[in-house]
Amino acid sequence: MKKKSIALLTAAGMLAGIFTGCSREAENVQPAPDAQVKEETGVVNTVFSGELEHDVTIQVLENDTAVSKGYFEQLIKAFNEEYAEYGIVAVDANMNQYLDLANDGPYGYGPDVLYQANDIIMQYAEGKHIYPLPVESMECFEQIPETAWAAYRINIGETAYTCGVPVNVQAPMLYYRKDLLPKDWEQAWDENGNQIPDMVENWNAMYAYSLSRHEEDSSKYGYMKSLFDVYFSSGFLFTYGGYVFGNNNTDPSDIGFSAGEAEKGAWVLSQLAGAMNEECIDDSITTNAYSKLADGTYFATITTPDMYSTFLDEMILAYEEEGLSEAEAGAKAQENLVMTTLPKLPESGDLTQDGGNFLDAKSMGGINGYAISAYTKYPNACLAFVEFATSYEMMVNRSELLGVAPARNDAAETAGGTSQLLYDNLEAGNIVLMPSIKEVSQIWTPGETFFTDLAKDAFRPEGEKKYTDLDAMKKGLEAVDQQIYDAIFTLK
Repeated sequence: MKKKSIALLTAAGMLAGIFTGCSREAENVQPAPDAQVKEETGVVNTVFSGELEHDVTIQVLENDTAVSKGYFEQLIKAFNEEYAEYGIVAVDANMNQYLDLANDGPYGYGPDVLYQANDIIMQYAEGKHIYPLPVESMECFEQIPETAWAAYRINIGETAYTCGVPVNVQAPMLYYRKDLLPKDWEQAWDENGNQIPDMVENWNAMYAYSLSRHEEDSSKYGYMKSLFDVYFSSGFLFTYGGYVFGNNNTDPSDIGFSAGEAEKGAWVLSQLAGAMNEECIDDSITTNAYSKLADGTYFATITTPDMYSTFLDEMILAYEEEGLSEAEAGAKAQENLVMTTLPKLPESGDLTQDGGNFLDAKSMGGINGYAISAYTKYPNACLAFVEFATSYEMMVNRSELLGVAPARNDAAETAGGTSQLLYDNLEAGNIVLMPSIKEVSQIWTPGETFFTDLAKDAFRPEGEKKYTDLDAMKKGLEAVDQQIYDAIFTLK
């Protein structure tokens, strides 16, 4: 791999007066390149000098799955070989992936480089705990879509800064077992004859199949998912006009879970709950989906693409328990575990209708990426690591090993399949990125309360149901909007 970081660091040095860390306001104070500037926040920032630090060790906090599946070990080994002549060594920070940099960083506890979702990183940016980066000088810049870069952008005064580098796209994906399709699916469940099962193309067919599978065997289910989870359930609202915050998720005074005809999305969720069991009310399905899909109890579920390897491992174990060899079990699992984009939703919101128009499903998503701590002593070495880790080669390797969708277009094209579909969905606007402002933390509790109640309705006696029609669901979502507003502006 060619060393492109020296040119990048030179460009970073030229921009030192601008990129002095998120702790510097936009008054354009220009310290000497090697200066350390202590702000009122207590943050000590070292500007990018344009010269690599020699004989240093940088601590990198990675995603737990990347660590457990061996990708991170491959990454730091390759980086350390590339930068051995400089004495730069990257090591596993060996910290919880959900550490609190804002509280731990000032005391010297925390990584130099961290991998997190955009909403987490940008909360650190608002708190001035990470550096803005000279991303336009990076080799990956032209390969990553503007939508992904925007998730890492913050405005300070009149100037926009980018505080992270996108690595992979996170959004709900449908997982299903191809070997659990009805034997006659090509005749009975492929209405348009396109060789794709109807139940993975639209939610009406998925709902019908879920009911029929459970009727045939009460221990078996079709689609199963914990509905209280706002990240996964909110997309059903977005499809019909709902949103989180106004002005492209930057205005927390405009809350829109009830906007448009979002109540139709709530109705869809209510109908789906009726084809599940009471485990859909809490996080039971979230935690048992891997084993239940593997043993054939569930036909399908949704979760993020980085969980593909976990599903695959569970299926391999299940096949081995049936007597297959490791190689046979691996091949069979790869053949039968399918990950694809979400089915379309009926324009009417009625899962029992035949025909009618269908809408592309929208979903809440995120962009996971790298950021550099404002507390690091080695910003230039960190920047070199980030560029190395976001190179085409490493993005492709990450995708192959973890099943994730690269944020780089060239890597997504190489990965093909669902990675390319996810990338295309991002560009088409069907993936609604989580807001990158701190107020997003207030959406989860009101949203979870509503979706939990909605799921419970499927198991309440008729006279005790709370959301009996679309109007009631609309009012319920309006209450969610008000609760979020109060949490942000009234009760803070």
